[in-house]
Amino acid sequence: MQYTWLDEYVMKKTGVTKDLQESWNWIRYHIGGKMFAAVCLDDEDKPFYINLKLEPMEGAFLREQYEDIIPGYYSNKTHWNSIKTDGAVPDELLKDLLDKSYQLVFGGLTKKKQKEILENSGVQKGE
Repeated sequence: MQYTWLDEYVMKKTGVTKDLQESWNWIRYHIGGKMFAAVCLDDEDKPFYINLKLEPMEGAFLREQYEDIIPGYYSNKTHWNSIKTDGAVPDELLKDLLDKSYQLVFGGLTKKKQKEILENSGVQKGE
């Protein structure tokens, strides 16, 4: 996988947890118990896709621009997008998409859950 920085980058985000969904062989990243990103592993435990949630229009636009971004692998094809781990998507774009996916899922949490995550991390809303 060319995006060797991904785990460290994502785990620095406020309130992020990760797990391994063994039956899928996916490393999943969550905020508030909701997945916002996943690294899909093959039978040899090598990454082959990174799944991200994006606004439908943005996802569709990016799939037209990059052949290495496709509709979500084993996911809702409207909201989820998969990025090939050996493809040509620039690091800065992938970081931006990870940020957007995180914000999209965080924004979908209840205000109570958002506040709890921010308080537990020592971050105040608006910082």
